[in-house]
Amino acid sequence: MSQSVCILGATGSIGQSTLKILLQHPEKYSVFAVTAYSRILELVEICKQYHPQVVVVPSNKVDELRQYFKNQHLNHIEILTDEAGLIAVAEHSDVDVVMAAIVGAAGLLPTLAAVKSGKRVLLANKEALVMSGDIMMQAARDHHTVLLPVDSEHNAIFQCLPEGYLQAERNGQPQKGVAQILLTASGGPFLHYDLDQLKNVTPAQACKHPNWSMGQKISVDSATLMNKGLELIEACHLFAISEQFVTIVVHPQSIIHSMVQYVDGSTLAQMGNPDMCTPIAHALAWPERIQTHVPALDLFVNHRLDFQEPDTVRFPALKLARQAMQSGRLAPTILNAANEVAVAAFLNHAIRFDEISQVVDKTLNHVENGAANSIELILQADLLARSVADQIVMNTGS
Repeated sequence: MSQSVCILGATGSIGQSTLKILLQHPEKYSVFAVTAYSRILELVEICKQYHPQVVVVPSNKVDELRQYFKNQHLNHIEILTDEAGLIAVAEHSDVDVVMAAIVGAAGLLPTLAAVKSGKRVLLANKEALVMSGDIMMQAARDHHTVLLPVDSEHNAIFQCLPEGYLQAERNGQPQKGVAQILLTASGGPFLHYDLDQLKNVTPAQACKHPNWSMGQKISVDSATLMNKGLELIEACHLFAISEQFVTIVVHPQSIIHSMVQYVDGSTLAQMGNPDMCTPIAHALAWPERIQTHVPALDLFVNHRLDFQEPDTVRFPALKLARQAMQSGRLAPTILNAANEVAVAAFLNHAIRFDEISQVVDKTLNHVENGAANSIELILQADLLARSVADQIVMNTGS
């Protein structure tokens, strides 16, 4: 029986990879809804090829989209707008699977709506869990939601964990013989840069990842290693494990996507070529497997695997993220909001690359870390942190 899919963030790299997988398996999946923020022409091409019933765009893009739809004879497709539209398609009764691939805090409420509707939720938006991890995971338990990680690292961990691990007791301690999680990081494009070199990094350099094809924001996060910090927080929530049991391992080849160590001395690793279609296909089909175009790993070509500890002096974002997870409460929300502001400022040439972490650090010190027991409080903290970070950026760049 075919499953109906909603893709939140269809024009991004994860959305495009998801569509590629769906195209390979038309007998298994159909596209019910797709959403986009600014790439309207790309959205129209998706609509021509995949024939969704509903699209969601910002309200200021509706007239432009309607004109394209008229020219392409796509007027039968319903257009919804803004956050209300995103939530509507995420919880729609005709949707079976939601790919949550909107970047940043904007994906929080639609993802939570999908979780509360009991969909199979494929989580590519790590920020949603960073901001509201306890609330999101409790909602998944309350609504018997199948919440599956799509980030290559978390998907790898999921594949290496014992069966039923996610249903084990959630007390921060490793369960079922697990000793610790080894979360791998490529190290980004500046792994061997010194502190002086990092000051002169350009946005174009930061967006050129050595192994993965990603959007600008996540590429910069990978370069600062903040992406790995956010993933550490995500892993703690997904796998109900305290941060002390998550070790970051720099692995430049990006062949081993993450590992799980067991109390008997075993270490299980998930390996593969660096292509997001693999974890997407795994999450779509789980517990089964479906074919992708991704070639099998050739061990005679990829014969070298290197590992090293991360340098938190050159890449302080990792330390900030771990400290935020230790502090708990609203600290991860503040961290995420400040980072989004700082990355945008860097991409707009308002601050230097090495100042991204400085903005985050100062914001964490200026915004009170209160309770995070409601979405309203989380969203208020997010707005406040952005305002504070904006002011710090202005002072930093002046």
